[in-house]
Amino acid sequence: MDTSGTRLPGVMALATAGALLLTCLLPASASAVAGEPPAPPQRPAASSASPVTGSANVVPVQATGPVDKRFNLVFLGDGYTAAETGRFRADVDRHLNVLWSIEPFASYRSYVNVWAVETPSAESGVDCDPSLDAPRRDTVLNMGFWGGCNAGSVQRLLTVDSGAATALADLVEGTSAANRQIVALANSDTYGGAGGTYATASGGNALSSLITPHEIGHSLGRLQDEYDYYARGVPGGAYEGGEPASVHHTLLTEREMREQRAKWWRWLGEPSESGGTIGRHEGGLYSTRGVWRPSRHSLMKTLGYAFDQVEREVMVAAISGKVNLIQGHTPNGGPIGADRTVWVETLHPVGGELDVAWRLDGRPLRTADGARALDLRRLGLGRGTHSLTATVTDPTPFVRDPALRGSAALTRTVSWTIDTGVRTEHTPVAAAFTGHTGTAAPVGADAVVYADTTHPSDRTYAVRWSLDGRPLVRRGNDRDLDLGSLRLRPGTHVLTARIPGSGAVLRWTVDAVPAAGAHELSEPLRTVRRPGRPVEHVYDGPFTMRLTARDDRAGTVVSQFRVDGDGWYTYYGWPTDADAPFRFSPEGTVIDDLVYGKLGTPRAVPWDDATPDYGTHTVEHRTIDAAGNVSGATRFLVTLLPPAAGR
Repeated sequence: MDTSGTRLPGVMALATAGALLLTCLLPASASAVAGEPPAPPQRPAASSASPVTGSANVVPVQATGPVDKRFNLVFLGDGYTAAETGRFRADVDRHLNVLWSIEPFASYRSYVNVWAVETPSAESGVDCDPSLDAPRRDTVLNMGFWGGCNAGSVQRLLTVDSGAATALADLVEGTSAANRQIVALANSDTYGGAGGTYATASGGNALSSLITPHEIGHSLGRLQDEYDYYARGVPGGAYEGGEPASVHHTLLTEREMREQRAKWWRWLGEPSESGGTIGRHEGGLYSTRGVWRPSRHSLMKTLGYAFDQVEREVMVAAISGKVNLIQGHTPNGGPIGADRTVWVETLHPVGGELDVAWRLDGRPLRTADGARALDLRRLGLGRGTHSLTATVTDPTPFVRDPALRGSAALTRTVSWTIDTGVRTEHTPVAAAFTGHTGTAAPVGADAVVYADTTHPSDRTYAVRWSLDGRPLVRRGNDRDLDLGSLRLRPGTHVLTARIPGSGAVLRWTVDAVPAAGAHELSEPLRTVRRPGRPVEHVYDGPFTMRLTARDDRAGTVVSQFRVDGDGWYTYYGWPTDADAPFRFSPEGTVIDDLVYGKLGTPRAVPWDDATPDYGTHTVEHRTIDAAGNVSGATRFLVTLLPPAAGR
């Protein structure tokens, strides 16, 4: 049992008129919670890997490229019997679609391979679920709540046998700690999980699916926790120490950040992707005072919100740093002739195209920019040797730091020496597609779709695109097609890529219809309808909201909501019951030392202030389907009346 480096997730929801604050993860040290004793030993791990791995089945869930050229996410299942394999697969699908709904994972999901290691357990469920006196289960990974059935721990700490987890993950050939993240899912609906080298989560609990992106923020992006407590219900006190090394914590004022061009100065004053405005918000690194973070709430503070721009920039560089933007190129181990074509093969983000810039003898070849291949015979090269370079960059607006943009994560260059005295031996290479966006599942209306081809030395195979039978003109880069630029009408479309003069054809179904979302509210005191205004529901006490989604395609649909224009928040039901609706009230509901659903107006009081507040608020909700389509927002008003006014 390994609990070292774990962080224990939890969620506090404090909804205000200016913000729906849901704050977040409780860290755990090796002893699970500060000051608690370490977890006692669990059942001994298998003495050899054979009993653990013997019946395991490795399933490629998403294969975007070679294992050694991708970041690999490996899902393990525990407490799922052979008959419950379908449930494990559904739980993986739900966790993944939540991950793909969050930037930058949404834009860079094509940089990630996903694997599921199916390991049937002898018994269904995991240890000490939900209580310490619950039965111990015979499972492969020995997962258990209460820090592995430790009476001195807390229920939500879900641990895993690290040796067994490593042995199973090692079945995915070519993966190691350097290029993978392990996520162990327990067959349970009870909320719980932990993070670190081995992230854990309850497979059947909707809230637990939000643990994975937070933990990848730690393990991959080296991001720090932004919540202001270490133990639940105990304020963290004042920060002591110098300027934090964390890129998203500081002691500097906004003026000092601008003057020194330090920390997140480039993003100051902008609306935060996670709600509010990027500025200087007190609290973080488990301290209540004396240290500041960029946003009021974000994924590193609050499960369910997005990464803010500061964190997102770091995560783009972290994900890209696990891969190479240049996946292949014309060999450059020695001089090449001027009687041939030269090519580079790049990665293909779902959220945008990469740039390719060519330079000959230091001078830009403007007419070739964007192209993935260059015919040297058309350059009219003089005798002798010449230098040729192709620089691949990611122009993502998610990154503003020039140092990050110029790093190997986001900029790669390959060089050749051209010698006009060298003659190329041209070997016939048949026209074929070598890599492409998957065709098995529909692609979204805003996705970038790609198709790579074989690379003969005497020619370049062009890719011709058509949509619903109509040709699409592509200049420069014909390997990528940005569907978002086409502004597709709602409906289903057929996208085709062909290599002219060959039988090579690819076809995709394009889903340009987002999932339909709906809300169900508890019975209001009254409903008010006015021309030109959203419907207003009036309550004189707590009310509930259930969000549902319906799509005509397979895959989990993620529902999100926000209050008064704050950041979009992933809907998960209710913390203690994923099937129950979310509950709002003037005072909020305390669960496990955290406050959920406190609806009121912003006020300069501590985050745990229990003073009820009332008023009218705008609530919006939307959906994100498995293809990545984001629906428009449905809007309504909610008015909370003081008790006397409701009589």
